[in-house]
Amino acid sequence: MLTRLTLTDFRNHAAATIAPGPGFVVLSGPNGAGKTNVLEAVSLLAPGRGLRRAALSDMARDGGAGGFGVAADLVGDVRLATGAQANAPERRIVRVNGANAAATVLAEWLSVLWLTPAMDRLFVEPAGERRRFLDRLTLALDVGHAVQATRYDAAMRQRNRLLTEEGVADPDWLAALEARMVEHGVALAAARADCVAALDARIGAAGSGDFPRASVALAGWDGDAARFAQDLAQGRARDAAAGRTLVGPHRVDLIVADRDRVMAAARCSTGEQKALLLGLVLAHAELVAARTGRAPVLLLDEVAAHLDPDRRAALFARAAGIGQVWLTGTEAALFAAVPGDASRFVVADGVVAV
Repeated sequence: MLTRLTLTDFRNHAAATIAPGPGFVVLSGPNGAGKTNVLEAVSLLAPGRGLRRAALSDMARDGGAGGFGVAADLVGDVRLATGAQANAPERRIVRVNGANAAATVLAEWLSVLWLTPAMDRLFVEPAGERRRFLDRLTLALDVGHAVQATRYDAAMRQRNRLLTEEGVADPDWLAALEARMVEHGVALAAARADCVAALDARIGAAGSGDFPRASVALAGWDGDAARFAQDLAQGRARDAAAGRTLVGPHRVDLIVADRDRVMAAARCSTGEQKALLLGLVLAHAELVAARTGRAPVLLLDEVAAHLDPDRRAALFARAAGIGQVWLTGTEAALFAAVPGDASRFVVADGVVAV
């Protein structure tokens, strides 16, 4: 849980400091004020590129020195910081308690989950978007998942490059890269499968409520190590012609359906898809809290505006006690049903005020 958040030359915030409480953190203000920028800053305290997946250079404030910084104090006297310097705007710096660290280490200290308007089409987007979503869910349950994903991707990129270069690729080098892909790919797949199975079981065990219940499953690759090794070795010519690796955990898709209506999420209405996704994220946050004993940080960007008053109240009731829940909206009235001990802030032109 964050106890203090400091932004320096980040997006439209020249300098902002927020001291949130343990439960709900409400950010209200007009469009373009910088509310989502605050959530993006929090999302950078987890491995990855944040909720917008933007280039680091795009995060530095226009008119600033060229770099930016995001720092947070956590319960337990832990300080996380990340950012970039003007002389290396695309090189991410991460520090834990003042010491340099890899971005993957952030997962050991904080679980950050988010839901944004850009994710409204998750169920109809290409499979890659759902894989990224799946990996964020998995990372919250398995802090080593980011390391496995990074190492798998690095080995796959090297193999792809070797296969597409002119001349005959060194078979021993290919075999070594493929062995690394199998090692990390199987671990990657196992963590994903564990996350999906646990999440599906938790949702299935819960009764019907204010949000539709999802069913979740994996498709596209079975995670068998021996078969994967064989497919890679025998598929070198095929992959060389394609310019990419055609089998492996990077081809997996997350299959989501409305559990009670037995309908694929992609076939549900837009409103039903949003409700399914919100219910799925809430169930996952509950799973993280129950399994890890560490309350997640949940970022819900402009979610309340799309809900009717009853479902909005149900969201606040269900989210209470899960962890630290950050909410944004243009109107403070949207959050009237949020418990009274919430931390409430007004954002305007890059300035955050109580």
